[in-house]
Amino acid sequence: MCLAFPTFDVWVAAPLALALWAWAWTGVGARRGFLTGLVGGLAFFVPSLSWSGIYVGSLPWLALATLEALFLGLAGALYGWLSRRGSVRPLAFALVWVVAEGFRARAPYGGFPWLKLAFGQADSPFGRLVALGGAPFVGFVIALCAALLALGAQHALRVLAARRTPGGPTSSRMPSRRFVLPLAGALVLGLAGLAVPLPTDGPSAQFLGVQGNVPHPGLDFNSERRAVLDNHIAATLKAQADVDAGRAPAPDLVVWPENASDIDPLRNADAKDLILETVAALRRPLIVGGLLAEPVGFVSNVSLLFEPGKGNTDRYVKRHPVPFAEYIPNRAFWRNFSAEVDLVRRDFVPGPGPGLFTVKSASGQPIRAGLAICFEVAYDDIMRDAVQTGANVLVVQTNNATFGFTVESPQQLAISRLRAMEFGRSVVHVSTVGQSALITPDGTAHQVTSLFTQAVVRGALPLRDATTLATRVGEAPEWVAAAALLTMLALGLLGGRGAGAGAPDVPGPTKDEDDDDAA
Repeated sequence: MCLAFPTFDVWVAAPLALALWAWAWTGVGARRGFLTGLVGGLAFFVPSLSWSGIYVGSLPWLALATLEALFLGLAGALYGWLSRRGSVRPLAFALVWVVAEGFRARAPYGGFPWLKLAFGQADSPFGRLVALGGAPFVGFVIALCAALLALGAQHALRVLAARRTPGGPTSSRMPSRRFVLPLAGALVLGLAGLAVPLPTDGPSAQFLGVQGNVPHPGLDFNSERRAVLDNHIAATLKAQADVDAGRAPAPDLVVWPENASDIDPLRNADAKDLILETVAALRRPLIVGGLLAEPVGFVSNVSLLFEPGKGNTDRYVKRHPVPFAEYIPNRAFWRNFSAEVDLVRRDFVPGPGPGLFTVKSASGQPIRAGLAICFEVAYDDIMRDAVQTGANVLVVQTNNATFGFTVESPQQLAISRLRAMEFGRSVVHVSTVGQSALITPDGTAHQVTSLFTQAVVRGALPLRDATTLATRVGEAPEWVAAAALLTMLALGLLGGRGAGAGAPDVPGPTKDEDDDDAA
C-alpha cells in the first residue's frame, strides 16, 4: 500500500494491496479481522506517516499511525464478520472501506483524511473517477475492483483444491462464470476512468506563486520571522524585475504561502509597510499567508488579500486548525501524559466559513480564488465549499518547513492534483519551502519546485465555472455507502447468518456461497 503514494507513485499497488487485504480478512470473523486490520494498518501508516515525527520524535508519529491503523482494524472487524462464511464479498468489502475512510476523515477532533486511497491515484485511470463522486467514489471503485480480483483468485484455488481431492472433478476446464467474470469486472472497473473527460478549456489568467524559502528547516524555522518575510519580498521583486524587463508576463494575481509573514502584518507597521511597498511595485493583488494576534489570547492562521492603493481588503481564517499542532484539545487531560502540550502556548482559532477572494485580471476577467491553508486541502468539505461558494480557481497555501526533506510535501501536492481533477479547477499550490506548482484542471502539475530552494512558479491557468458531478453530489456517496453497509449488517443479524462463523473454506462452493458472491 505504501508504494501507491509519493514518492513511489506505483498506483497499481493500491488495488493489489486491497486485494490481499480482502483475501486476508475473508472468513476470519470480527476479532481476527480487527487484529489483522490493525497489524496491516500499522505496516502501512507507520512508514507512510514517518514525516510527522521528523522533528518532534517517535511518540507523536507512532501515536498518529496507531490511531489511523485502528480504523483499518475496525474495517477488518466489520468485513471479517460480514464474510465469515468464507467467501469474498466484493460489495461488502468496498462499502466497509469507504465507510472506514469516511470515519477516519471525521474523528477524532475533526479527523485526519491524509493518505485516503484516492490521494495516490492522480496518474491512474481510477483517479479520473474523482470528477464523478469525489475521493470516496474513487476509494469505492478501487476496493470493489480489488475484491473482485480476490474473488477470482479464491475461486481458482478452490477449483484446484477440488481437483486434487479424491473423487473430485477431473476436468481441467476452469468454470468461466465463477473465475472469469470477477476478473473481467475488475478489468472494466480499472479502465472505466479513461472514459471520464477532464476539460481544461476556459478563459485564462496569469498567476505567480512565490516560494521564498526559510533560513533553516525544523520546528524553529520561523525563529527568524523577518528573514522569512524578507525572502518572499526579495523573490517577488526579482520576479517583478523580469516582468518590467519584458522577460515574463505580468501576473494577474500573486500568491505567497502559509507563514510568509508570521509577523502580524496588520499590527506591525514594518511588516505592513514592506508588504504594501511590494504590492505597489507589483501593481497587482497579492495574497499573503500570515498569523494574526487575534482574538485576544489566541492566534489566527490567515490568508490576507492586499490590493494596490487599497491595502488589506479581505481575509480568510483557517477553518480547520491542526489538533496538537495549532491547538491542544482537552489540554488539561493530555497534560497528564505529556508536558509537551504546553509548547503550543496560544491556541489557533477556527475561521467562520469558506474563503473566496475576488479580483479582476488585467483583461477584466474575474478571478474568484477559493482558499485552503495547508492540511485543509485533504478535507473534502473545505475544498468543496470553496467551489460551491463560486471559486473558479483554487489556491492552496502551505508551509512544509516543519517536515524537512520528507515525503510530506509530495504527498500534499498529490492531493492538490486530485482536487483539480475533482472540481475541474486550476490550483495554485504554493509552499514556503516546496514543493510548489501550478496545476491545470486535468491534474497535471507544472513547474514543480525542489525542496528548500527559493523559486517562483508562473504562468497562465484556465478559470472554469462549470461544476463537476462530484461537486454537485457532495457527501452523498459516503452517506449512501454508510446506509448500504448498515442495511447489510442488519440483514446479516436478522438472517441469523452467524451460524457458520469460523467455518473453514470447503473445496466445493455451495449454492449459499454463490448467493454471497452476488453481494
